[in-house]
Amino acid sequence: MITDRPKTILLVSGLSGAGKTTALKTLEDMGWEVVDNLPLVLLDRLLDTPLPAGHADGDDRPLALGIDARTRGFDGNAIVQRIKALRERHGHDVETLFLDCSGTELERRFAETRRRHPLALDRPAADGIARERELTEPLRRWAAQVVDTTSFTSNALQQEIRNRFSREGLSEPVLTILSFGFSRGVPRNADLMFDMRYLRNPHWDEALRPRTGLDPDVAAYVMDDRSYEDTVGKIEDLLITLLPRYAEGGKTYITVAFGCTGGRHRSVHIAERVAKHLQAAGFSPTVLHRNIESAPQDSLEKRRPGGPKA
Repeated sequence: MITDRPKTILLVSGLSGAGKTTALKTLEDMGWEVVDNLPLVLLDRLLDTPLPAGHADGDDRPLALGIDARTRGFDGNAIVQRIKALRERHGHDVETLFLDCSGTELERRFAETRRRHPLALDRPAADGIARERELTEPLRRWAAQVVDTTSFTSNALQQEIRNRFSREGLSEPVLTILSFGFSRGVPRNADLMFDMRYLRNPHWDEALRPRTGLDPDVAAYVMDDRSYEDTVGKIEDLLITLLPRYAEGGKTYITVAFGCTGGRHRSVHIAERVAKHLQAAGFSPTVLHRNIESAPQDSLEKRRPGGPKA
């Protein structure tokens, strides 16, 4: 029996080679639950099956179903009737996206990828394209949204899907603010990296050396640098500008890394400050301190203890 809560369902169909796989992958990256080539007779069972652990949003996740002429028991007219039933009997918000493409372009794509058309394994691709177009015509006529991908690149199609089906709070990228020590290696997964070694180094203050950037005294020491407020403020302004653009571009994970020599003082404090600033601006960052537990070592700090303070 189908759950009583109305669910948003997007049926994604179209011609083979028109971009269905790209569309479904993009929806999945946006936070949709995606199931491809599921026989519609099993849809009731799917809607009744609980989501796996880790999906706190439960039934509120929209569902994208991929279906095309390769799906077992495919019947365009029967599928249309099934969609009507889901809407009328159970109150589900069901919409159909159909991906179309010119026959000439589809032939070029199959030739370029050296794939056989699934409906013409022993015949020219043009025969399979014509047959599939006939089979899927009822779905194309019924579809609320039709996208012609003839002139689309993969990236252009991804952006089109995001523009049409993004949902507030669902497709936000995972934002991580990371502190690290350059002396212990540069993080490989950083999208943006800022070097904080120009700021005063608390390591050379004997009272502050064993502490970390989470300590108020260490924070005060770093903040006392004459360049601190101007430069860190500009970094925060830059991130406020860039992060939404990364999200618009479809990035699923964004890591902003702040490094100092040992990864215990300056980078830790800056990461904490920037994360709080971004949170106040509406972002939801996770803060990680990679090297905060590492032991302080004079040999890594590039200056003799007797020299002038950095």
